[in-house]
This record gives sequence, structure tokens and C-alpha cells, in this order.
Amino acid sequence: MRIHHYYFPIGTKVIPYSSIRGVRRVTLGPFRGRARLWGTANPRYWANLDLTRTTKKTGLILDVGGVVRPFITPKDPNAVLAAIAEHGGPTPGAPSRSPVI
Repeated sequence: MRIHHYYFPIGTKVIPYSSIRGVRRVTLGPFRGRARLWGTANPRYWANLDLTRTTKKTGLILDVGGVVRPFITPKDPNAVLAAIAEHGGPTPGAPSRSPVI
């Protein structure tokens, strides 16, 4: 999996599908990810640069075994979840509220 605009200024983070231990689908709110264009206010999560995040309602938090978990807001979260599952990765449960990001 490639997460574009993860590193400053435009670096891509590459995560092997086999490294994904868990996926959490979250509902975004004004202080819970939707207003965060890049970075974080919470050291446990890191949001890649997404200038359209303010229009999105769903995000994904990836557990890759480290302290920091990537927080992504793809255009089609279901397609990303299907790709992860297709490669033998975990599937998330019901959506939960996003942490403060």
C-alpha cells in the first residue's frame, strides 16, 4: 500500500499488506480528523496531506505494529478495505468515532 504525501514535503510511505495488523474505520468530525489537513495533534496517529479531507466523512486508521498509526482518508474507503482483505489483511468492525487527530 502506498500513502502519498505522508512525509514532508511530498514523500510516499510504503506499507506491505502483510504488515497491516488491524484496520479501524472511523467517522470524522470537526475536531476528530476532518479539519486536519496534514500531521497530527495526537502523537499516536499521523495524517497524510489531504486537502479534500474536510469534505470526507470516513477515515481509516492502520495498525502496522508501531507506536504511530497512519490515518488516511481515501476517496473510496470500501475499495481500500477490499484491497487489504484481498491481500489477506484484517477487516474492520463497525465504524467508531475518530480520535482527536
